[in-house]
Amino acid sequence: MKKLLFIATAILLPFMASAQFSISGKISEKNSGSALSGASISLDNSLINSRTDESGNFSLKNLKAGNYLLKVSFIGYQTLERSINLTGNTSLDLQLIKNSLIADEVLVRATRASENSATTYSNINKAQLVKNNLGQDLPFLLNQSPSVVVNSDAGNGVGYTGIRIRGSDPTRINVTINGIPYNDPESQGTFWVNLPDFASSVDNIQIQRGVGTSTNGAGAFGASLNIQTTTKNDSAYAEINNTLGSFNTIKNTVNVGSGLINNKFSFDGRLSRIESDGYIDRGSSNLKSYFLSGAYYGKKDLLRFNVFSGSEKTYQAWNGVPENLLKSNRTFNGFTYDDQTDNYVQDHYQLLYSHTFSPVFSANTALHYTKGRGYFEEFKEDQKLTNYGISSFPAGSITIDRSDLIRRRWLDNHYYGLTYSLNYNPNTKINYTLGGAYNEYDGDHFGEVIRGQFIPISDNITPYYKGNGFKTDFNTFAKAEFNVGKINLYADLQYRLVNYRVNGTDKNRMALDQIDQLNFFNPKLGFSYDINPQSNLYASLAVANKEPNRDDYINSNSSNRPKAENLLNIETGYRHRRQNFNAGINAYAMFYNDQLVLTGKVNDVGEYIRQNVERSYRYGLELDSRVQINNKLSWNFTASLSENKVKNFTEYADDYDNGGQIVNNYSKSDLAFSPNFISSSELSFIPMKKTEMAFISKYVSQQFLDNTSNSQRKLDAFFVNDVRVSYNTKIGAIKNLGLTLMVNNVFSELYEANGYTFSYMYGGDFTTENYYYPQATRNFLLALGLKF
Repeated sequence: MKKLLFIATAILLPFMASAQFSISGKISEKNSGSALSGASISLDNSLINSRTDESGNFSLKNLKAGNYLLKVSFIGYQTLERSINLTGNTSLDLQLIKNSLIADEVLVRATRASENSATTYSNINKAQLVKNNLGQDLPFLLNQSPSVVVNSDAGNGVGYTGIRIRGSDPTRINVTINGIPYNDPESQGTFWVNLPDFASSVDNIQIQRGVGTSTNGAGAFGASLNIQTTTKNDSAYAEINNTLGSFNTIKNTVNVGSGLINNKFSFDGRLSRIESDGYIDRGSSNLKSYFLSGAYYGKKDLLRFNVFSGSEKTYQAWNGVPENLLKSNRTFNGFTYDDQTDNYVQDHYQLLYSHTFSPVFSANTALHYTKGRGYFEEFKEDQKLTNYGISSFPAGSITIDRSDLIRRRWLDNHYYGLTYSLNYNPNTKINYTLGGAYNEYDGDHFGEVIRGQFIPISDNITPYYKGNGFKTDFNTFAKAEFNVGKINLYADLQYRLVNYRVNGTDKNRMALDQIDQLNFFNPKLGFSYDINPQSNLYASLAVANKEPNRDDYINSNSSNRPKAENLLNIETGYRHRRQNFNAGINAYAMFYNDQLVLTGKVNDVGEYIRQNVERSYRYGLELDSRVQINNKLSWNFTASLSENKVKNFTEYADDYDNGGQIVNNYSKSDLAFSPNFISSSELSFIPMKKTEMAFISKYVSQQFLDNTSNSQRKLDAFFVNDVRVSYNTKIGAIKNLGLTLMVNNVFSELYEANGYTFSYMYGGDFTTENYYYPQATRNFLLALGLKF
C-alpha cells in the first residue's frame, strides 16, 4: 500500500506543485460605483472560481504564471471578460454594466432553486452537455449526476432510454422545458426518443433531487429536471456537428443563429438526424428533429416563440433478453417481423413572454401546444378473431375463427395550456413569487388490424378498440424568501387540482368509464445559514402528492381504484465553494404513504396491476464534488449511499396448477431498482493547450427487479469506464474545429441496467423468469464539429 501511495504521489507531484501568484480585486456597478456582493468570478476552462464578499472584493490564489481569461457574471448585468497575462500578483478594479435587455433566465426563475436555497440540486451548463453530446439521448448526458442510473433498450444510448434518480423511475421525475410540463399527462413518463438530439438546443438544466421547489405538471416524487432551451447569442453563428460510431451510428446536426439584430431580435435553428443499428439485434433507430426559435428583446419585454419537433422509428427491443441467453446470446431480440416498429411524431409550440413593470416587479407567462401521433406495429400469431371484433367466417368445409395478423396500436393526442408567474422583489432581503399553470390533455387510444393470414381487410379499417383520456391539471403556488442576516428563510405553498376522465374501450375491448378528481396541497418549508461567503447549511421539509396513472385507472373501477400517493421529504445539507473546490454533501429521508408498486396481482382480465403499499421509505447520503487540482488536472466525483425499503410487502404469483394466485409476505424488503450505492468519477487532464483527456467511471451496486429482495431476481453490480479525448483549435474562418473521440465501456464490462421478473407455479414447480436489457460492450463515437 505504501508503494502505491508513493507512486501516486510521484505521478501527481509535478501537477500539484503550488503556484506563486494571485488575482484579486473589486467588482462594482459602473454607473453608481456601488459594490456588487455575490458576483461570480471564474477562470475559463477550469473550476477556479470565487464570489465577491459584501464589499465586492474577491481573490483567486495559488495560480501559475500564464494566460487566463477571467469572467465576471452577476444577475441583471452583462458578463465581463478580461484576458490576463499573469506574471505576478495582479489587482483589478472591474465594473459591470447593467443589462439593457431582459435576460432569458427570467423565464425559468419561478420553478428553479436559487443559489443558497434550502433545496438539493445540481446545475448543468451548456459547456458540460456539449462535451458528451455525440448522439446519445439526454439521460446518458446526465449520467455523472448524483444518484442517477441510466439504461437503454437498444444498449447503446440511442432510441428508447431511461433514467432513474434516487431509484425513482421517469414517471416520478417531473420534467419541464422552459417551465412547461413535458411528462406525458396519462402515463406520466418521459420519452426522450420523441425529442432526438434535444441536448443540442439546451442551454442549461437544473436537477432538483427529492420533492424540490413547486413546479408545473406531474408531481416530483424523486427528482425534477428543469430544462431551459437556447438563449440569446449576441453574435451570428453556424455550427456543423457530425458523429460516426459503433453499430453504424451516425449523427448529423446543423445549428445556425442570427445573433442579436438591431439589438432587439434573434433567430436560432437546428436540424438533426440520428441513425443507429443498436447493440441489440435489430434494435435500430431512425430519428429526426428540428428546433426553431425567434425572440424579441426590449428594455422591459421579452417575447420568445419556440417550435420544435421529433420523429422516431425504432425497431422494438422492449421484451429484453431471457436470463438463460445472457451468456450465449446477449444481443438476442425475440422480435423478427420486419415492421415490428414504433413510429411517433411529436410537435411542440411555445410562446413565452416576460414583462418588467418596475425594478421590483415582473411577470412571465407562456402558452403551449403539443401534438403527438403515432403507432407501434406488431405481428401476433394465432389470434382469436372475436378479440378483434371480427366474426368467424366459413372457408370451404371449415370455419375460420383464429388467424395470424398484423395490428397497430395508435396514440393521437393534444396537450395545451398556459403557465404564469409574478415576481416581487422589493429589496435584496425579500422575494415573493406567485405562479402556476392550467393544462388540458385530450388523447385517443385505438387499435387496428391492418392485415391477417385469413382475414379479409377492407380499405376502411375499423378500430377494434377506441378509448379516450381527458385530463385537466391546475396548480398555483406562492413562494417567499426572507433574508435575516446570515439566515435565509423559505416557504413554498402549492395547491393542485387534477380531473381525469377515461371512456370508450381498452385494448381488451372492455368498456371504460372512469371519472376522478383529486385535490392536493403541497407545502414546503426550509432555511439556509450562510456560514461565510463560501459555505452554507440548509434544511427543508416538503410534502408531495401524486395521482395514479392511466393503467391504474383502466385496470380498476371506482370501487377498487388505487389511492393517490403521498411523500414527506426531509433534506439537509452543507455546500462549500472555494476557488478550486466545490462540494455539497446532503442527507435525505423520503417517507411514502400508499406508494404504488407492482405486486404481481392481476385483475379480472389477467392484467398485472399496481397496488398501494402502506409504508415505504428512502434514506440516503449524497456527495457532489469538483476539485481543480491545478491548471491541468481536475476531478469531479459523486457518491450516493442509501437504504430503500418497503415495510410490509405482499407478492402475488400465478398458480396455473390450482388456479388463483400464491401469496407471499415480506417485511422490510428492498424497493425495486434502488441500488444502495452509486458513484461517478470524471478525471480530466489537459496535457497541452487545446487538448483534453478524461477518464469517466460509473459504479452501481446490485439492484432488485422487484420488491422481494430475492437474490434470484436482481441486476448485478457494475463498474463501467469511458474515455474521452477532445481537441479544439481555430483555423482561419473556422472559429473552432473540435474533434472528440469517446470510447464507452472501454473494458467491455458485461452488465445489465434494467430488467423485469415474474413468477408462477406450473407442473408442481415454482418458476421465476427474469428478462434483462444488456448494455453495449466496448464501443466508440467519433465526432467532428465546426463553428463559424
